[in-house]
Amino acid sequence: MSALGSKLRQLEGGSVAFWCPGCDEAHMIRIDGSKRPRWSFNGNGDAPTFKPSVLLKTGHHVTGHTGDCWCSTTDENDEPWPFGCVVCHSFVTDGRIQFLNDCTHALAGQTVDLPDFPKTEA
Repeated sequence: MSALGSKLRQLEGGSVAFWCPGCDEAHMIRIDGSKRPRWSFNGNGDAPTFKPSVLLKTGHHVTGHTGDCWCSTTDENDEPWPFGCVVCHSFVTDGRIQFLNDCTHALAGQTVDLPDFPKTEA
């Protein structure tokens, strides 16, 4: 993983990652290559724009989900899993991230600056 400006990390396979402040984790999208889905990218690692919107769904929000859900799963100590069932739906435009109202996190309906990608220990 290498830096692509302050906001993005270049990943193998034609993908990039940006840090989502709503989910407090990286989201990965494909911008190059023959596989789909693929997003357009303005090439600016400091003020990126991706099209179309970025939609992440996990757990019971995934279409066709059946069976146990992360919302109700616990570990061997009966503690909740650290994973959640989330929807994160956004437009990333000129280095800002507009969270749509269908997001399940606290930034739903807000537009904020895309944060710098966190530095990792080498």
